[in-house]
Amino acid sequence: MSKQVLIPNEKHPITVSAGGQHVVATVGGQVIADTRDALTLQESTYPAVQYIPRKDVDFGLLERSDHSTYCPYKGDASYYSIRAGETSADNAVWTYEAPYDAVGEIKDYVAFYPNVVDVQVRED
Repeated sequence: MSKQVLIPNEKHPITVSAGGQHVVATVGGQVIADTRDALTLQESTYPAVQYIPRKDVDFGLLERSDHSTYCPYKGDASYYSIRAGETSADNAVWTYEAPYDAVGEIKDYVAFYPNVVDVQVRED
């Protein structure tokens, strides 16, 4: 069975932009990602999401899971769980390894669930 593929439009816009800000993601006080190369993805009326380059993420604190989801605008998402000291959070990190063309810029980037990971855009 083929998956429905939708193209962002005026009723469901998606923009991806590079901000050049300093973005730091922490969990339990431990830095899990630190970058100046994050992308901001704004999808429709949802809160903006910071996508952080994989090169700036401490994958030693992550464990790939079998969980996956599908977005008809972005594609298949793969997940990681966080295993950082006392902190353990299942499927708290997602990535689109082969995103659809409309959001192709987020390939090789990850995002974090804000209820688990504190993602701060700093002004320094």
